[in-house]
Amino acid sequence: MSVPWWAWAAVMLAVAAMLAVDLFLHRDNHVIGFREAAVWSGIWVAAGLLFGVVLWAWQGGDVAGTYYAGYLIEKALSIDNVFVFALIFTAFAVPAAYQHKVLFWGVLGALVFRFVFIFVGAELLETFFWTAYVFGAFLIWTGWKMAFRHGDEAPPERNPVVRLMRRIIPTDPAYHGDRFVTRIDGKRVATLLFVVLIAVEATDLIFAIDSVAAILAITTSTFIVWTANAFAILGLRSLYFCLAGLLRRFVHLHYGLAVLLAFAGVKLILSETPVGKLPIPVTLGVILVTITVSIVWSLRSTREAATPGR
Repeated sequence: MSVPWWAWAAVMLAVAAMLAVDLFLHRDNHVIGFREAAVWSGIWVAAGLLFGVVLWAWQGGDVAGTYYAGYLIEKALSIDNVFVFALIFTAFAVPAAYQHKVLFWGVLGALVFRFVFIFVGAELLETFFWTAYVFGAFLIWTGWKMAFRHGDEAPPERNPVVRLMRRIIPTDPAYHGDRFVTRIDGKRVATLLFVVLIAVEATDLIFAIDSVAAILAITTSTFIVWTANAFAILGLRSLYFCLAGLLRRFVHLHYGLAVLLAFAGVKLILSETPVGKLPIPVTLGVILVTITVSIVWSLRSTREAATPGR
């Protein structure tokens, strides 16, 4: 798929404009309620789906279907990011009013990381066919690890990047409003909120490797891969505030995400065999069924515990 420079420029400007609007509307650091988060989630999802319609009109149904498959798998995997965000905010006791700011800059960093990973990964797959087997095996291993070792994550404050940052940058272990940097005794020091931001960026860096590898199993078109990632990530903040109260009920969701990662790995390996790439309708069907089953299973399993008076 050949994409002209103006298409890249248009998408970049659109993403920048949406981020600017979001930052402006939340400049007062107010606490995000469920209703506001739900409205914004609807806006971000609508934007992601509408972009697929634009692709359909511009490049045809096959390209649009590939984008939707990538968007869905990225959206599903982003739910696991939400679990980690909740863990980080709880571990560092981040005030609710500052959580959106951390997530905003965290998402901005995630877009940059993934942009780099996507071009590097796509180039490797195009140049060296055997990297498909490496990426595929990595995804299958990651899926197995997610299925059987979920919940064993190290505390955020033990993250090597966070620990290194605390050693090389003067840090005050307290919050100073919504500031990432402040002055104490005339010296500029990082605040605890900056440490939280580093924790979010470091963990997302790990998630980016998994998610980019998963979508490269669907297509190596850098334009499709990045736009699917971008539109899925843009709604990550709103998704967090929507699901924050429901996370404890998604007890089996990690099995569904594990299946998706393993499926992406198998799909990537098969693409370099006589079987070839699986049809997009099959990919979309597997993604939708897996997500639906894992969520319904989770909600049914926790229904009694969520019912008041039980």
